[in-house]
Amino acid sequence: MKQNRIGQPMSRVEDARLTSGQGSYIEDLNPLPNIHHAAILRSPYPHARIKAIRTDKAEQMPGVKGVVTGQDVAGMTQPFPVGVTAPVKYYSLAVDKVRYVGEPVAVVVAKNRYLAEDALDAIEVEYEPLPAVVDIEKAMKPDAPVLHEEVGSNIANHRTFNYGDVDKAFAEADFVVKHKFLFPKYSATPVETYGVIAHYQSSADNLTIWSNFHGPFTLQSVMAAALQIPSNHLRIIIPKDVGGSYGIKSGVFPYMVLMGVVSRKVGLPVKWIEDRQEHLMASSSGTDRVTWIEAAVRKDGTVTGLRMKMVDNVGGYIRAPEPACLYRTHSNSTGPYRIQNLAMETVAVMTNKSPTGLIRGYGGQQLYFPLERIMHMIAAKLGMDPVEVIRQNLIRREEFPYKTASGGIYDSGDYLTAFEKALEMVDYQAFRKRQERARQEGKYLGIGLACIVEPSGSNMGYITVALTPEQRAKSLPKSGCAEGATVSIDPMGGISVRISTVPTGQGHETVAAQIVGELLGVDPRTVKVVAEMDTLTSPWSVASGSYSSRFGPIGSSAVYQAAFKVRQKLLNIAADQLKQPVESLNIENGKIIVRDQPEKQISLKRLIGSAHWNPQGLPDGMEPGIHETAFYTIPTALPPDENDLVNGSATYGFVADAVIVEVDSETGEVKILDYITVHDAGKLLNPLIVDGQIMGGLVHGLGGALYEELAYDSNGQFLTGSFMDYLCPTATEVPPVTIKHFETPSPLTPLGAKGLGEGNTMSAPVVIANAVADALAPLGITIDSLPLSPYRIWSLMQEAQKNQKQLEELV
Repeated sequence: MKQNRIGQPMSRVEDARLTSGQGSYIEDLNPLPNIHHAAILRSPYPHARIKAIRTDKAEQMPGVKGVVTGQDVAGMTQPFPVGVTAPVKYYSLAVDKVRYVGEPVAVVVAKNRYLAEDALDAIEVEYEPLPAVVDIEKAMKPDAPVLHEEVGSNIANHRTFNYGDVDKAFAEADFVVKHKFLFPKYSATPVETYGVIAHYQSSADNLTIWSNFHGPFTLQSVMAAALQIPSNHLRIIIPKDVGGSYGIKSGVFPYMVLMGVVSRKVGLPVKWIEDRQEHLMASSSGTDRVTWIEAAVRKDGTVTGLRMKMVDNVGGYIRAPEPACLYRTHSNSTGPYRIQNLAMETVAVMTNKSPTGLIRGYGGQQLYFPLERIMHMIAAKLGMDPVEVIRQNLIRREEFPYKTASGGIYDSGDYLTAFEKALEMVDYQAFRKRQERARQEGKYLGIGLACIVEPSGSNMGYITVALTPEQRAKSLPKSGCAEGATVSIDPMGGISVRISTVPTGQGHETVAAQIVGELLGVDPRTVKVVAEMDTLTSPWSVASGSYSSRFGPIGSSAVYQAAFKVRQKLLNIAADQLKQPVESLNIENGKIIVRDQPEKQISLKRLIGSAHWNPQGLPDGMEPGIHETAFYTIPTALPPDENDLVNGSATYGFVADAVIVEVDSETGEVKILDYITVHDAGKLLNPLIVDGQIMGGLVHGLGGALYEELAYDSNGQFLTGSFMDYLCPTATEVPPVTIKHFETPSPLTPLGAKGLGEGNTMSAPVVIANAVADALAPLGITIDSLPLSPYRIWSLMQEAQKNQKQLEELV
């Protein structure tokens, strides 16, 4: 089989409908007659007891069909299941208290959204304000305001881990370098906000929900449990087009349950579309994190051990899939470095901020910010170049597959060569000379480096590391990353593929068509790919969805296996008709040909016709028709063991970044002069799509580095509720970027592919921070928090210059 389609650039088949305005988004759907519209009343308080809700006036307004409150929700649902032992009761509406600004308090259903919005003003809510806490460290103190009395504190999850001999590594170290780092809470701001259509059928006790929910579909069981209905009575349908997600649309699931309750109470199908202010205030986000990190270091720069305490702020409630952010990178906690002694303490704390969830690169940004900053701080402590410290510690090519201290199995890589490529592209030594000249002229020029491992295709078992081995032993072991796909051929030869990866703009339809086209020897553009997801008709598993860069290693593999089954069936039919062994046959250009006797051939159309029109002529024992479903998972995706070792992802890519910045001495503005990024994502399935995904992830990381923060004041009031205050990078802020690929195919996937698209989201914040720290090194400034806004940098520079002046006066 010639590899002439997979790995080649091919323009996206999705773009024809999207660029012509023929996309089908949740707002476009009108699947039922008599759909009514919902609007949500939200809390203005970060923490308050609900004393009373008076809805009479709203219910009597023209066009209003009903009002739903927390008491209705408490009576019709159970609290959402959570993956921790803390007894946190989280409902889709506030029941007894509100715990963050923007928490849903009541829902109005009316003939249209205008009437529903007007009726919100007629609802009277009596609140008893309570003290709020938003600071992570303050929330952990014994005297902090407690959000959930039944928990007794604000700690939702707390675990410790010890791998190798950490105490010995630190006892024998020549130096110990340590620091505290703060990572901000920020979002993903897709163009399309949340949307839900819900229809409850009382006759069958069935609930059908249309939503731009992208999974993971393990949350289907969470929703069914909350709604107290059998899972096959909860039908979830996702439209073919989702206007971006970057992880954040997994957080729509509480609204899916809420609208299901609303539809059930008012007896009507209900539609709700979130507005932008609601989205920023109350949808979801990544966690803000405080990390204390210590490194045991030898004189030559070798890091022999790490200690890390990581505390995540999960907001007013810990909700599924949290505490995923704490544990998604558990297996790659040492990054690309050969460090076998590792101690970690992980804490999830609740505060009066909005709840968190999946976001592009989730957990990776928070991990690599302290890890890659400490590598540069080690270099400064030892008087070494950061290049030498990184080289000294990178995992070597001959060590793959490499098992990390915490159980990760890095499948393939050549980190050192990829890193050297980045240095070559940025012309590192020449820059250092240029930097010296710039410093003599009073300019602040800096270069930052970062090397990160990019996990892809989550092993669903990783999240259970939140529980102790004893707690895990009480339930069924959880593991795997299974995905399903179906390939079928109709009687006239039309090839269709149904995938369950719920694409949100990544081009899954195009790549699936390329894979099937290659295996079946047809033009990929003749293959029809169905990307809508329907839990009653699509092949799916708890791991299905669009997250953790899982399409490359997992989704594409399921498509490959389903297409391979079809290929083998066609070859077996051809072998029977041509009287040739299967091994002697090739499929190409719509025909099956005898390899050494090309005059002996048969068209696919004829073989397909045989399967449908003449089943009695098929080989003995073969079923008629051509319709094959395959499920794929990675054999190394096992449950955590009794020592808390877990391989949390299917495959592991690598990213090496080099960034040059200039910091304006007058304003503190950071200007990125050059951005080099080298990626190893295994076999590239479509380079054209790959580069687009890399750029998207890079810009998201750029936002976290320089602009974006969901900010609150000390009293818990939300400060960044619109794009006037919540700044996102636009096209004019995107720096010059050079992308280079370096392929080490994965031995675990049939196509050798790994995931990508999240790597620069993880690396950009820290590589930019490293560059700014390098630029400001003459001032003795330490960068340990983000985003690096002009005012923050300017303030640091003013303080440093003031201290320098005072020191000079003393001397």
